[in-house]
Amino acid sequence: QLQLVESGGGLVQPGGSLRLSCVVSDFPKHYYAVGWFRQAPGKEREGVSCFSSSDGSTYYSDFVKGRFTISRNIALNSVDLQMNDLKPEDTAVYYCAAERLPTGVWPSRNWPLASQYTYWGQGTQVTVST
Repeated sequence: QLQLVESGGGLVQPGGSLRLSCVVSDFPKHYYAVGWFRQAPGKEREGVSCFSSSDGSTYYSDFVKGRFTISRNIALNSVDLQMNDLKPEDTAVYYCAAERLPTGVWPSRNWPLASQYTYWGQGTQVTVST
């Protein structure tokens, strides 16, 4: 059973930065699409960003483009989300999700859909406030 372990959430002031990390327990053995989602109180879960290890493709939602960067840390078997210029509306629980790609294929239309991911982390709170 694949395990995802998230870390890096916290409280930050508007304009500040945080870095989230998602350790994927057997990353070197398989191709994965690893996505970050978030859910604010009273709102639906929404896709933030995604990384495909088969070809290094990255995807971002419009509301984080230019502010967030997703990357893979090979040494730590993780996918990290660097979040800069944070805004109060970024406040949410952030979840890491993963889908194994047996053939390495990951259609770009899949990335923001929570239903396309089998494995989920426990979530980490990000709060942007003065």
